[in-house]
Amino acid sequence: MKKILKKLLLGKTSKGFQPKFNPIQKRIQNIQSIWNNDHQEDNGIEKIVRLFLASSQLLFPGIYIKYWASKKGVEYQDLALDFYVLLKVVFPILILVNHWQSHQWIIWILIYVFLETVFYIPTLIFASDLFSKPRSYKRSMLLLFFNYLEIAFAYAVFYSIDSYLNRPFFHWFDAVYFSIVTSSSIGYGDYHPITTIGKFLVTTQALLFLFFVVLFLNFFSTKVKTKGYFDHENLE
Repeated sequence: MKKILKKLLLGKTSKGFQPKFNPIQKRIQNIQSIWNNDHQEDNGIEKIVRLFLASSQLLFPGIYIKYWASKKGVEYQDLALDFYVLLKVVFPILILVNHWQSHQWIIWILIYVFLETVFYIPTLIFASDLFSKPRSYKRSMLLLFFNYLEIAFAYAVFYSIDSYLNRPFFHWFDAVYFSIVTSSSIGYGDYHPITTIGKFLVTTQALLFLFFVVLFLNFFSTKVKTKGYFDHENLE
């Protein structure tokens, strides 16, 4: 059973192969590369934004999880990151189901990990000068989908904290429903913001998904191989 799980979760192992630089070292090198204009002749506000995005990842736990897991191999690094992303997806759902919105420390933790995702996506696009391409673009696209769910569920929690909308949520899924509808810009009208904070949340969520999802999907769509599993020559 252990062998089956290892094959399922880790796939083909690298047999202890260790990259030359760990994730923290690569991030620091990335910041230095942007500062020294090694790959791009940027300046002014562009350079400031790129430096901020690259440096912001050192403020969040994701890169340190990758660092500790990378000591066992790149597969363990990927696996640890997968579980971390899934945990961030489940966390806001647990808050909604158990009605933990009244615990301010839990909300602050949610905001903290939420900001990690918000900064991580544009960092990949605009500030990853030294980072090599991922081992699997399809895996990256799948993680992007979970990032989408994480942000949508986090906003559902934000909407449910107080009476920001025209009527209260009667079930925890009502908040998820409104968040998904808002992110897709459908707007059925059954729920709508009536306070300044509510309007601010709706506005930022719409801008986030317009920027992150559309732009990031376009970024990856040119890099994913279109060749399918059965598009090979029959050599028999």
